[in-house]
Amino acid sequence: MKFIIATNNPKKLKELERILNPLGINAVSAKEAGVSLDDVEETGTTFAGNAFIKANAAFKKTGLASVADDSGLCVDALNGRPGIFSARYAGENATDCDKNNKLISELEDVCEEERTAHFTCAICCILPNGEKIEVEGVCEGSISFEPHGNGGFGYDPIFKYGNKSYAELSPDEKDLISHRGKALRKLKAELEKYLDNN
Repeated sequence: MKFIIATNNPKKLKELERILNPLGINAVSAKEAGVSLDDVEETGTTFAGNAFIKANAAFKKTGLASVADDSGLCVDALNGRPGIFSARYAGENATDCDKNNKLISELEDVCEEERTAHFTCAICCILPNGEKIEVEGVCEGSISFEPHGNGGFGYDPIFKYGNKSYAELSPDEKDLISHRGKALRKLKAELEKYLDNN
């Protein structure tokens, strides 16, 4: 069974492949399927809303089962920012480094106890029959004063879970505790039910 993964992020694609491949699902990016999703505007007001917009666009363009996630970092001291704007928080073409530096500078005067944050991942899967599966995963943590580690992507070097940043964890360790790992396990359970019944 082929699933379109509605993302242009190769690292997100890898994480989704790790979960879907053991189910016998061939996960391919929209690009690999010859479809462009560049014109899809994420106009949702929630992570779940944006995940649905992306999955639905891929489903309509290909007719194949489609999976999309929308995820981001919510910092309590910044009233939940960057939230759904995480990817573009430091500007349209900002690097991961730019995003991390912007966030660190915004929290410059915030003490360690008040640097709490959480990552949220919402996943929407639209199946060949049009049925929709929606799941969400959350990981609580905090924002460090400087980046640590070389793994991961995005805000991983400044998001601390316990005494390590996401970027200091191996892919397997990250999958166990991360927002995306939790959401993907829920998706996997729902897909297993679907595949058993079909």
